[in-house]
Amino acid sequence: GRNLHELLLAAPAGPKTVLGLDPGIRTGCKVAVVDATGKLLATATVYPHQPRNDWQGARATLARLIVQHGVELIAIGNGTASRETDKLAAEVIKLVGTERPDQKVAKVVVSEAGASVYSASAFAAAEFPELDVSLRGAVSIARRLQDPLAELVKIEPKAIGVGQYQHDVNQRALARSLDATVEDCVNAVGVDVNTASAPLLERVSGLNKTLAKNIVDYRDANGPFRNRGTLRKVPRLGDKTFEQAAGFLRINDGDDPLDRSAVHPEAYPVVERILARLDKPVAAVMGRPGALQGLSASDFTDERFGLPTVRDILAELEKPGRDPRPEFKTATFQEGIETLADLVPGMVLEGVVTNVAAFGAFVDVGVHQDGLVHVSALADKFVKDPHTVVKPGQIVTVRVLEVDVKRQRIALSMRRDDARSAPPRSAASRPADGAAGAGGPRPSRPPAP
Repeated sequence: GRNLHELLLAAPAGPKTVLGLDPGIRTGCKVAVVDATGKLLATATVYPHQPRNDWQGARATLARLIVQHGVELIAIGNGTASRETDKLAAEVIKLVGTERPDQKVAKVVVSEAGASVYSASAFAAAEFPELDVSLRGAVSIARRLQDPLAELVKIEPKAIGVGQYQHDVNQRALARSLDATVEDCVNAVGVDVNTASAPLLERVSGLNKTLAKNIVDYRDANGPFRNRGTLRKVPRLGDKTFEQAAGFLRINDGDDPLDRSAVHPEAYPVVERILARLDKPVAAVMGRPGALQGLSASDFTDERFGLPTVRDILAELEKPGRDPRPEFKTATFQEGIETLADLVPGMVLEGVVTNVAAFGAFVDVGVHQDGLVHVSALADKFVKDPHTVVKPGQIVTVRVLEVDVKRQRIALSMRRDDARSAPPRSAASRPADGAAGAGGPRPSRPPAP
């Protein structure tokens, strides 16, 4: 649940035109371009790798798509042939930069965990009935860079493949916990009711699959919602449901600026009293902390809205629609480090945490095989719970301790002191898929110097 929480609340790149690349060797690299709202614009398949080796043709096709659609970001799946495809993307960016110096394009390697599950799902089939299953994966990769939360909610949480001993616990309790985690994340961020998909809407407090579909159908038939009050016209969305869900449903560029905030419509009278005291319109107050200075929350309480509620309303007026997710950043994999054979003990690399288990954290350093930072090598101090030090999606700097090419295992360290950073050999050589396998966590006491 904690791993899933961090993945869902990963930093979104935002509304940018993205080219998604699902790398492949024999079957080619699947390409999909989506606009700032996630709408599919174009698809293609290129064959830069074995056996066709059409590097120049692939480069030309990608450059044409980037220029034609004004692409700002390239999202590359981190599966098979991702580093080779990353090299292709670097050449494409250089080519586009020569032809269009004003067009800035960046490339990002993203996790493609669960993309194939989405591709074969009923929702993907309904969304793209004419599209090949493999091309749907490229669409998912592009969209999860724009907004990880909106895309990952379409996938069964278990299929994202994070955590530990997933198959050994009570499956009903696991499903309930993961569903609650998804709902918490969706409600914490809020949902734009005019752009959200049905799977995202059904995760909002108070809504279910039927109501989410009804909202989408009403939106398709009548155009964008102009205010929260219009939601009451959606079939089967009654007063009780409206009371539960309205605060989490946002309407940007609507009739009422308050509709893009987390303030519930029931609390609008409190806002009106605040505006009357300030003698200012809502547009002059929202997002301007200085305008609310000197106000006491206790002055606006009544028998219905207590002090904590009024404080929350004032905080929301200061920063309306505040997104709890961090700023978007990307890791830079080192050039020339593409396979396990390129790794040398002592090498310092930048990587991305992909999974956190009781015995340590797995880190992707760009060689198709995640390395393990044993719990004893996570910090210079004793670490009882790895979750207190690292989280999935975090960009970290690691030192290579040991590389076992034959058994495809990498031991990494985040400690400054080399002499004390090497974990026991048995822990270092634990397989990367141990996160979901059998066996208890290793003792977390650091080895003797």
